[in-house]
Amino acid sequence: MQATSRHTLKARRVKFDLSASPVHWLPEDVFSSHLVNGIHLLLPAGELWFCRVYNKALPYITDPQLREDVEGFIRQEGIHAQAHRHGEAWLRANGYDVDRYRRTADWLFEQFLGEAPFALPLLKKAIPAKQWLIFRVGVVAAIEHFTGLLGDWAMNSCGWDDGDPVVADLFRWHLAEEVEHRNVAFDLYEHLCATEAGFYLSRQAIMAIVFPLFIYFIAEGGRSLARQDQSPAAIPIGHAGIVRLLLQMEQIGRRTDHVPPFSLVVTRTLRWLSPRFHPRTEGDTEQALAYIARSPAARAAVA
Repeated sequence: MQATSRHTLKARRVKFDLSASPVHWLPEDVFSSHLVNGIHLLLPAGELWFCRVYNKALPYITDPQLREDVEGFIRQEGIHAQAHRHGEAWLRANGYDVDRYRRTADWLFEQFLGEAPFALPLLKKAIPAKQWLIFRVGVVAAIEHFTGLLGDWAMNSCGWDDGDPVVADLFRWHLAEEVEHRNVAFDLYEHLCATEAGFYLSRQAIMAIVFPLFIYFIAEGGRSLARQDQSPAAIPIGHAGIVRLLLQMEQIGRRTDHVPPFSLVVTRTLRWLSPRFHPRTEGDTEQALAYIARSPAARAAVA
């Protein structure tokens, strides 16, 4: 994998028309279709929360280049949230109730990770505002590790080539930009941490919290859609436990490449444990930019 050279992050307008796209957009694979579609329900709340946290972090950034990167990151994440709101509306138009899961996602980011630590007044008094902000910047860095590794997988996977081209492009365009800005969250968290040792230990502690939560919310997004789908293939997905879903993800990922095998997610996350870890080695920026340049949605918006 190539290390990236510095370039300016910019927000790109995109245009998606999902009106003719089927919810089962990966042929003969209800499991992967729902698992990926569930991301539409989680990301808008999460990415708008990223923007709020990073806007609060801007006054603490003393490196002009990093500040420019963070500002570009904020603009990109705002457009990602808008794109997935369209995906959410597409699911609603196809008869799916998205509000229940959305309320859970909103609670996670607006209450649990909101301005008051865990929404508990005692903790708000005990934890200084700046430290709570830095902790949340660390949470963003951990989440961005997953979006970056998924982006790298998507850039090197052909599994979505047989799926609906509009849905595939929406996710590939988004994940390409995740590869493009994969260094920013990590660099910002390191910049705000007081010591190198504190940075290493705290990011390991944060990942121990974020990893199971990330897996749970991704799985629950897919299950929440499958529970509303009366097709025979969907019924067992909606009632499957997390372990069973992860085993299915492993098997289907290896067989179809429609989703990354769970072992890939684990293996790539284990790299986070290294004191020498940095996201620059976890993807290829030029490869991501090449996809963005040919993305039908990005080209349509420019036209």
